[in-house]
Amino acid sequence: MSTAKPRLGFVGLGNMGAPMTNNLVKGGYGVTGFDVDRPRLLQRAQEIGFHAADSAADCARRADIVITMLPNGHIVRDAVFGAAGIAEGLPKGSLIIDMSSAGATGTAALGKELATKGIALLDAPVSGGVTGAEAGTLAIMVGGNDEAAIERAWPLLETMGKKLFRAGPLGAGHAAKSINNYLGATNLIAIAEGLIAGTKFGLDPANLLAIINASTGASGTSQGLFPGQVLNRKFGAGFALALMAKDVGLAAELAKDVGMNAEVIAHTAQVWARARDTMPGNPDFTAIVQMLETDFGTELAPPKA
Repeated sequence: MSTAKPRLGFVGLGNMGAPMTNNLVKGGYGVTGFDVDRPRLLQRAQEIGFHAADSAADCARRADIVITMLPNGHIVRDAVFGAAGIAEGLPKGSLIIDMSSAGATGTAALGKELATKGIALLDAPVSGGVTGAEAGTLAIMVGGNDEAAIERAWPLLETMGKKLFRAGPLGAGHAAKSINNYLGATNLIAIAEGLIAGTKFGLDPANLLAIINASTGASGTSQGLFPGQVLNRKFGAGFALALMAKDVGLAAELAKDVGMNAEVIAHTAQVWARARDTMPGNPDFTAIVQMLETDFGTELAPPKA
C-alpha cells in the first residue's frame, strides 16, 4: 500500500490560508495554490514555495484533495461550481475540505451536489486566529458523512492544527464554529456593557475587571482580551469585526433553521451587524467596545500608571 502523501490544492491564500499552506508545505505536502488576487498569489507562492495555479480548476487538476479557506459559503460555492471552478478540475474519488466559516445548511446542500459527481466534501472550520494558523495549533472541527474521507483528511489536518474534533455529519463543523464564535461575541459585548455600567456609577474599570476575574464572571475574554486589547486601547487581536459579525449571523441562521426563537442569539447578531455596518474601515472585532462606549457616552479609560 502506497504511503505517498496526496497532492494538495489550496484555494484562498489570505491571512489564514497563507500560514496554513505554509505548514502543509513544511509538513512535506506538494501544494498548488490559487487566489483571485493574482499579485498576492504570486507573492505567497514565492515566499512559501508552492505552485501558483491559473484558476481554481487548474489548482484542482493538480491535486487529489482541495482545501478552501474563503470568506463565506457563497464564495465557496462559486469557487466550486463557478466558471473554471474546482469541480471542473476534480475527477471522481476526489475530496474537498472546506475550512472556511460557512452556513451548515448550505454546506450540506453543497455536499449533496458534489456527491452526484463522485466528489466527497468535508467541512473543517478552525478556531485560533492567525497566531494559531502560523503556529499550526488551530482547533479544527470536522464534519462529514464519509468516514473514509475523514480518515484520508486527518493527517493533513493534523499538520495545521493540534486540537481536532469529530463534530458530526456534514455541516456539523460549521455549526460548531458559529456557535463557539457567537458565545465569544456575546461574552465580549456583555463584559463591555458591564464595565461601562460600572464606570458610569463611578467604579474604576480596571479594578472592576480584576474583581470579575477573581469571581464567577471570569472568562477567557475577561482575562485575556480586555486587559490585553481593550483597556489598553490596542484593539488589535487579529480578527476582523466583519468576520465575527458574519459568524454570529450564521449562528442566528442556524437557530432559525432548527426552529428556535432564540432571543439572545438574535439580539447579539443585531448588535454585531450594526457595528459592521456603521464602524468605518475594517476594524478588529474588539473595537465593537468603542461603539458601545459611544452608545453610552462613557470610555473605558486605561489603567492608571
